[in-house]
Amino acid sequence: MTAPLLSFQNVTFGYRRDRQPFLQDVTFDLHPGRITAILGPNGAGKTTLLYLALGWLAAWTGGIRLDGLPLRQHSRLERGRWLALVPQNEHTPFDYTVLEYALMGRAPHMPPLGIPAAADYDAALQALDQVGLAALAEHPVPQLSGGEHQLMLLARAVAQRPRLLLLDEPTAHLDLRNKSRLIQMMKTLRTEGVTLLMTNHEPEVVLAVADDVLLMEPGRPPLFGPLEQALTAEALSRVYGLPIRLVDVDGHKQVLWT
Repeated sequence: MTAPLLSFQNVTFGYRRDRQPFLQDVTFDLHPGRITAILGPNGAGKTTLLYLALGWLAAWTGGIRLDGLPLRQHSRLERGRWLALVPQNEHTPFDYTVLEYALMGRAPHMPPLGIPAAADYDAALQALDQVGLAALAEHPVPQLSGGEHQLMLLARAVAQRPRLLLLDEPTAHLDLRNKSRLIQMMKTLRTEGVTLLMTNHEPEVVLAVADDVLLMEPGRPPLFGPLEQALTAEALSRVYGLPIRLVDVDGHKQVLWT
């Protein structure tokens, strides 16, 4: 197997030093061209882990390496070319058009105070087409629906052309059709060599797309491994505190809970 693109080694983090760490002894490797899903209850630290990967937060102990080097040895500009984030939601204070917003993803590839070049417009328009928003390129962002807004955030990240794409609950606001589009798009990005790390509350989405799984529980080291080994009924039942079963439906695993 190739060397890991992103590596967490015994990472511990908390928001207050006088309290128990929020994340404890987190260890995993992300290898190029694979999709890793982070599952866990609210408050387990899933979004916090993404912020650590981006370098927005600093670990108390342990190490985070990107492409073999300590994360902090990469400049902010370098991290912007390596990593892109699709947040759960984002307030847009100005009346940008959808295309203008997607073009923001090109910032790490432009000189300071530079203006977008033809290649930047091409990347943004291609990204909008990939997420199904090409027809809304000149549409004002405040007039988008919740699902369209989420797809626009994805388009901005795709336009950034990252090596590692981080997604925080990317399917939360999507209807079934757009959820299917997103799953297919994630698979396409994987074939193009992009590595993906996403948080998700929907086990059926994880089962449809993930190669590896990171199961998180508050106050305990996470369980990391290939999908077939880590995502078991026993592990899900323990993490969520519910009786959960995995059943086969037409050759695909489905999650049942009561």
